[in-house]
Amino acid sequence: MLKRIPDFMDADLLWILAAMGHGDQLAVVDRNFPAWAIAQQTRSQRLVTLGGMDAPTSVAGILELLPLDTFVDQPLAWMDPVDAPGQVLSVHADVLAVCHAAEGRPIAHRVIARADFYAAATRCFAVVQNSESRPYGCFLLTKGVVFEPA
Repeated sequence: MLKRIPDFMDADLLWILAAMGHGDQLAVVDRNFPAWAIAQQTRSQRLVTLGGMDAPTSVAGILELLPLDTFVDQPLAWMDPVDAPGQVLSVHADVLAVCHAAEGRPIAHRVIARADFYAAATRCFAVVQNSESRPYGCFLLTKGVVFEPA
């Protein structure tokens, strides 16, 4: 066991987060997303499932270890609702709030149409699937750089 690692993280997820480089993206998706099929097309071909976890809790835990990128304008992205384009759903607002809190700064985001999100997810490093039941709880996180204090 390791200290200060979120309880839900296993060796596979720790490996993914450590192996990702600056600018790599991680897809964090809900229970309805075709995670296995998309994961097979990612760079690592890895899928981690987080049973019983919702999107905000899983993203918060990931962001305890993974910094969001400061070199891109929008290090967070989410799937746009087909039936309500442009609407910020509660799952989006909750994850955005988690990102703000984890980074201690405002986090800009972009919204990706459903079909485009699937394509973008295949370009990610890996896929993490949680048990989020709210629709459109699918996100892309862009990894930043860990800065050591001077």
